[in-house]
Amino acid sequence: MAPRANWKGFLRLSLVTCPVALYPATSESEKISFNQLNRQTGHRIKYMKVDADTGDEVPNEDIVKGYELDKGQYIEVTKEELEEIALESTRTIEIDEFVDKVEIDPRYLIRPYYLRPDGKVGHDAFAVIRETIREMDKVAIGRVVLTNREHIIALEPLDKGLVGTLLRYPYEVRGEQEYFDEIQNVKVTKDMLDLAKHIVNQKAGRFDPEKFEDHYESALIELINKKRAGKPIVPKERPAATNVVDLMEALRRSVGREAAPAKTAKPAKKPRKASSGQKEMLMPIEGKKPKEAAAKKPTARPQRKSA
Repeated sequence: MAPRANWKGFLRLSLVTCPVALYPATSESEKISFNQLNRQTGHRIKYMKVDADTGDEVPNEDIVKGYELDKGQYIEVTKEELEEIALESTRTIEIDEFVDKVEIDPRYLIRPYYLRPDGKVGHDAFAVIRETIREMDKVAIGRVVLTNREHIIALEPLDKGLVGTLLRYPYEVRGEQEYFDEIQNVKVTKDMLDLAKHIVNQKAGRFDPEKFEDHYESALIELINKKRAGKPIVPKERPAATNVVDLMEALRRSVGREAAPAKTAKPAKKPRKASSGQKEMLMPIEGKKPKEAAAKKPTARPQRKSA
């Protein structure tokens, strides 16, 4: 089932307008997640909204937003007051300008969304806007309101749709000077640079996300499977830290290491679909049958066993 739209409204370029829907382009739901439990009872921990002074639970209808002016002093802001300052971008993504992609500092990037026409109308106008951006080889900059906040959004074509990337405002990006000021000015010799470039050339490749594995997620799956199977958990040895004494020698050894023939290569993993995560690698719950077996005995009811 396709995910629900995070936002619906209109995309507008001057007088050209079309209804659109905005969908999340990424997902964290396939990652292993944990619940907090009471060690004594094994029950889940429940969080309640309570009054900080009285300790009494507060119903949602009595909770309002407040801005802290001073310690214990708040300015209350109602939902109606917030609706009064609603912006045009609440319902419309207005394209303000077009820029070159290289001009967008990566520090300003937040997260991507997919943008597509909403419903059966507006496909022509959407196609005009999309192809104009594509032909001009530009990124369209607009504004959109998500979770009651206005965001800058950068739009660029992807296949038949658009990818919209939320951008940070300047006040959200920290300056680098306070972090980099204490870095020493080191003179890098030509020999060192040549050796380092040689290592880079030996490692040169093309970016392919399928080549990368989330090792921590895999370790979590292995841990959970072992605990469910009742196997002992043996801590793995951590690699010993090495101190680089002679930088030039380390570079030379690195060149030799990268040039050495690789050990017997492991068979390449069959890439999974983008929508498929690593949870499929978890052991099946005891009593559950494979799909083929389940088809033979449709009346069999699986028996769950606590982990």
